[in-house]
Amino acid sequence: MSSSVGPGDGSANRDAEFTETLKSVAGMANLTQSRQVIREIGSSVIQCAHDRTVSIIVARQVLDGLAGKLRSSGSDDTAEADAVVDIADYLLREINAQGQSSNLVDQTVGLCEVAATAFETKEEYTEAAQRLASIPLDESRRRVSPEDKVRVWIRIVRDYLEVDDSTAAEPYLNKAKGAIFDVNDAELNLHFKLSQARINDAKREFLAASASYHDISFSPKLAEEERLHTLTMAVRCAVLAPAGPSRARALGRLYKDERSVMLANDFSILEKMFLNRLLQPKEIKEFAETLQPHQLATTADGSTVLERAVIEHNLLGVSLVYNNIPIASLANLLGLSNDEAKTEAVAARMIEQGRLVGRIDQLKGMVWFEGGEASGQNGSGKTAAPVDKELRYWGANVQSLAEEVERVTAELQKQFPGFVEANLVV
Repeated sequence: MSSSVGPGDGSANRDAEFTETLKSVAGMANLTQSRQVIREIGSSVIQCAHDRTVSIIVARQVLDGLAGKLRSSGSDDTAEADAVVDIADYLLREINAQGQSSNLVDQTVGLCEVAATAFETKEEYTEAAQRLASIPLDESRRRVSPEDKVRVWIRIVRDYLEVDDSTAAEPYLNKAKGAIFDVNDAELNLHFKLSQARINDAKREFLAASASYHDISFSPKLAEEERLHTLTMAVRCAVLAPAGPSRARALGRLYKDERSVMLANDFSILEKMFLNRLLQPKEIKEFAETLQPHQLATTADGSTVLERAVIEHNLLGVSLVYNNIPIASLANLLGLSNDEAKTEAVAARMIEQGRLVGRIDQLKGMVWFEGGEASGQNGSGKTAAPVDKELRYWGANVQSLAEEVERVTAELQKQFPGFVEANLVV
């Protein structure tokens, strides 16, 4: 039998040597100064495990001890965090280079988590998420409970959300959705709900985000200050949601919540929107200063999310006061600087989507409001009278025909200029 693996030979001594070395590591105070020593110890035990000159059990114990040392040194000190990342990444590379990843699965997981924690300490959240994403959760030699999988996925989501990268975070949230029903940990469930709310918020699905934030605000797991914060986020998302019956119901739930009066300026906006009162530029500006960057993003028509929400809200408010109004006057009331085309487009969109009951008379330049509440379903804004949707189709067809005539005329002018000059009636 080979001397490198036989019992009673030097392998037992190597096991003892590494065990003693591990004890000395525990006494190292400054990780920054001892990083090279720790790297050499880890590299040596991984190499010996590959060569079978040390038992895999001892190799695991040594690497677990090194990971524990790195974990215990985690602090707010950037230099220490840098050393932790350097050592952990080095050992992970060595494990992969020696082909020991299948034998040292738990140790790989521990080092990935240690590196991620250090990156979080340094506020380098993308790198932290990438280290966590490399954890083998489906390894056949390692059983991972649904709870542990969800815990890793939610941590990845939260790291990506720290840098407002909802696109990268969403796939991991979707993974967690498939396993969250098997998780009984109340705190983990709360983190899942909060992550879902934040992603809906980032995607501008404000009604869904508002409902989630409001639900979370009742959680006994949160401190009173945190509950009020999530309630504030619920109000802001409801304000930013598209005006209509669904938003009205969301505003109603929040307005009836007795805690809402504690939200100062946010409650003022909430109350005016719930009571369908017109909002003034000054209070809109003050409210905008409290919003996050993605909540002030510019939409396709050039307005911000908040401006669009306010315009639609004010349009609903006007519909409760007037039976009909000239489009030019409506543009002035909505603060659109006499932009009649944009005003008409907003009204038409809301009518078509069932968020406003009325019709538009383009020939007379009037908007007519019908009594009753919109249902919020596409096309439900139609009344017995013609609505703008049909007129817009007609207008598009007329425009298309006119463009085609213009094209044919230009081609005739190019090919037969004499004929056109003799026969064209001006």
